[in-house]
Amino acid sequence: MSDRIFNFSAGPAVMPEPVLERARDEMLNFQGSGMSVMEMSHRSPEFEGILARTERGLRQTMGIPDDYAVLFLQGGASLQFSMVPMNLYLLGRPIDVLHTGAWTEKAIEEIKKVAECRLAASTEAEKFRRLPRPDEIEFNPDASYVHICSNNTIFGTQWRSFPDTGEVPLVADMSSDILSRPVDVSKFGLIFAGAQKNIGPAGVTLVVMRKELAERAPASTPTMLKYATHIKNNSLYNTPPTFGIYMIGLVMDWIEAEGGVVAIEERNEAKAKLLYSAIDATEFYTGTVEKQDRSYMNVNFRIQGNNEELEKKFAKEAEAAGLSGLKGHRSVGGLRASIYNAMPLAGVQALVDFMHEFERKNG
Repeated sequence: MSDRIFNFSAGPAVMPEPVLERARDEMLNFQGSGMSVMEMSHRSPEFEGILARTERGLRQTMGIPDDYAVLFLQGGASLQFSMVPMNLYLLGRPIDVLHTGAWTEKAIEEIKKVAECRLAASTEAEKFRRLPRPDEIEFNPDASYVHICSNNTIFGTQWRSFPDTGEVPLVADMSSDILSRPVDVSKFGLIFAGAQKNIGPAGVTLVVMRKELAERAPASTPTMLKYATHIKNNSLYNTPPTFGIYMIGLVMDWIEAEGGVVAIEERNEAKAKLLYSAIDATEFYTGTVEKQDRSYMNVNFRIQGNNEELEKKFAKEAEAAGLSGLKGHRSVGGLRASIYNAMPLAGVQALVDFMHEFERKNG
């Protein structure tokens, strides 16, 4: 599609073109039903088939065990900052948090409103340029659960391997790197992710959780905020985000056609290596994260001397060249390239070529 640009936005993010094309082809008449997915009842056999197919695709792609529930909720990952402690907190057993950036900060704010919270580790003093080292982490063996953010979109760090929390459930906000690599779901008590980066369009929040944890919720928990409600009703307690769920199913088909998550990970590593190599090859560009903790999804960098004027020029000229969304988050500045699953290698190569030319003209 010659009129498509390369979209490096942090989210809502680039979608696979085959998925968009298939959705286009099925838009007016889904598989002979005579109507769009957006028009059909969520109680209809057609949509129940879509829901079941999407869940099967996720279970197969992620290797989700049978004792885990797959839920399609609303409210974004931000609602999960409240919903998780409301359901999983055990009185007198604080929630441990590994504080690694803006999204764990927001989670901490919400946890404190309903539960006790303690920091098991934090790199805030270093402006989140890295993740905590194992010898810096002090878990409470009696914690209700441990909360982490697997990939930090704003600061550009990513857990390459996950901490061992023993018998304490590990809860991970995987909004920005879910399905980017194989993950052993059984190592987690609960995983949640907003869909709008690697899974599908904005509006769906995926929750994958060990079913037994839903039994922790006190009776006073509001019905809509109880995981047990949505498990019992198969995500159909109220009208779910039907079109978003349908799109997730198409993305699962695309991942399978691409060779599964293992193949996706190989491609993501190749894209990240290409871009980080370009940054490291010159003094004109500088990475903002310690190398061992660099994200494969969100690549943050600055121009020599943190030159804000040149960075603004870079983003503006890149936009004109069909490379969109490269301005860094307003809280940290600089530049950021989000290279999620659907970003092709050609897009990263186009960015690297632009970087070389921009340095030649402005270095």
